[in-house]
Amino acid sequence: MATINFGGVEERVVLREEFPLEKAKEVLKNDTIAVIGYGVQGPGQAMNLRDNGFNVIVGQRKGGKSWDKALADGWMEGETLLEINEACNKASVIMYLLSDAGQIDSWKTIETNLTEGKTLYFSHGFGVTFYEQTGIVPPKNIDVVLVAPKGSGTSLRRLFLKGEGINSSFAIYQDYTGNAEERTLALGIGVGSGYLFETDFKKEVLSDLTGERGILMGALAGMFEAQYQVLRSHGHSPSEAFNETVEELTQSLMPLVAENGMDWMYANTSVTAQRGALDWKNKFRDAALPVFSSLYEEVASGREAKRVIEEGSKSDYREKLEEELKEIRESELWQAGRAVRELRPKQ
Repeated sequence: MATINFGGVEERVVLREEFPLEKAKEVLKNDTIAVIGYGVQGPGQAMNLRDNGFNVIVGQRKGGKSWDKALADGWMEGETLLEINEACNKASVIMYLLSDAGQIDSWKTIETNLTEGKTLYFSHGFGVTFYEQTGIVPPKNIDVVLVAPKGSGTSLRRLFLKGEGINSSFAIYQDYTGNAEERTLALGIGVGSGYLFETDFKKEVLSDLTGERGILMGALAGMFEAQYQVLRSHGHSPSEAFNETVEELTQSLMPLVAENGMDWMYANTSVTAQRGALDWKNKFRDAALPVFSSLYEEVASGREAKRVIEEGSKSDYREKLEEELKEIRESELWQAGRAVRELRPKQ
């Protein structure tokens, strides 16, 4: 592993140059990899592995939208697209990529097929970390590993097709064979990771749940709504409020921050923008810090996991979810956003 300095802290990471694709294929040349679930992460990871030359099959419940999507993506029914139980039976590596709720529901089927020496792969530490609530307790005579791309399956696939990659974390929960780490790194390279950094199952799930509820989705959406409401309440038009709140951030500033960092952004704006941003940054940080601290405590305590499991298992969850999404979708903020996107120049 390479040693990289991250802000003064040294970490060991695995680069593609250290663990090239050809090495990954050699490590897994005798394996059949079953991707179980074809929803969020499944398609991107499965197709990337397939395109990289690994022996991959997909396990999915027949007849649903995900089954049809897999067929549309070129998986062949009865050959590379199978029912979950059959796929697991054929595989030496089972990539368990169903939703957290789906993993709980299907665990008995998976567990039955976890014969000695197999590898059980996750992209999220939820099920194993919160095993008292999920019931997911892998047998002791298998390897249990994780590769978690730091982005959506859609982004993983899109960047792969461009010859790029998303950074991923990796973790070893159980090394029965003595080869778990090498196989995990091979899988991480195979799914298209840009580089891999080490973590453990618990840290992965705590950081992931905090990020989703925080800056990646929950906090970001809430801040959008707050600024938009303030601008609208002071007479600014929907177009102006949306452009100053969302469009400029997502279309102009964030790509530059991703390329060059926030310090570069501050250095390359007007004095007016610099001074105002620097003065208000700490106020927002100090206001948000207690909320993030509370959020992390809720995640670490297991209460967030309990809520997710309880809510996700309710028979009317999908209906209530659609009501909540409809409220966001039909809000003036995101109606304005739809109109703004339509006005973007077409290529």
